Amino acid sequence: MEGGLYARHAYDAELRDLEHEMLAMASIAETMVAEATEALLKLDRNLAMEVIHKDDQIDRLDLQIEARCMRLFALQNPTGADLRLVGSMMKIITDVERVGDLAVDLAKVALKIDNEAGKSDVVDLSKIAGLSRQMFREAVQAFVRRDSTLVQSVSEVEGAVDELYRQIREQIFELMKQEPEEVVPLGWLFLAIHHLERIADHAVNIAERAEFIVTGELRQLTRVQSLSESSEPT
Repeated sequence: MEGGLYARHAYDAELRDLEHEMLAMASIAETMVAEATEALLKLDRNLAMEVIHKDDQIDRLDLQIEARCMRLFALQNPTGADLRLVGSMMKIITDVERVGDLAVDLAKVALKIDNEAGKSDVVDLSKIAGLSRQMFREAVQAFVRRDSTLVQSVSEVEGAVDELYRQIREQIFELMKQEPEEVVPLGWLFLAIHHLERIADHAVNIAERAEFIVTGELRQLTRVQSLSESSEPT
């Protein structure tokens, strides 16, 4: 009996360690997004390069956490709530890794616009970036706290991000018409808002998994309307 209790305590400790490692990975990814956004707004090449160099750290954590999850599956054969938790963490780290990749992509856009002697302050990037970061942060917190209220908040903010994306996209297209000599840096700017919108999408994925851990029900939070609108021709 005591041996079984000890094994359970060791197992619970391993799960807690996994969660802490995943949170550390998410924290790095959020910092990367914040720094990449600042690099883009200020066209700061040094900061952009710092973000790019952090990508290896995210990738190492992704592989490390996945390996630990696979080991738990092999040795502990988790069931019920434990199975949902470990399986969800494997899915979440994929989204976190992609957020890190998108931060790197944002940093590279900053370099491209700077190379073209372009401007990044012609549209309101900071607002959509702030909302995307808020969604990512709240999605991770929903997982930490097992909080369905935060899941709902992520779902609601997604609508604001989608609307901002459409507005800024149209502003960029109009600027391209008015200033055809700036079409290349503006094209990179359009790519940047697409990256920010994709970060919001990954936040929704994480929120869905957080809700799954709590309820055992896996459902899509994305509204049917947003799916149809995102497929509009540009």
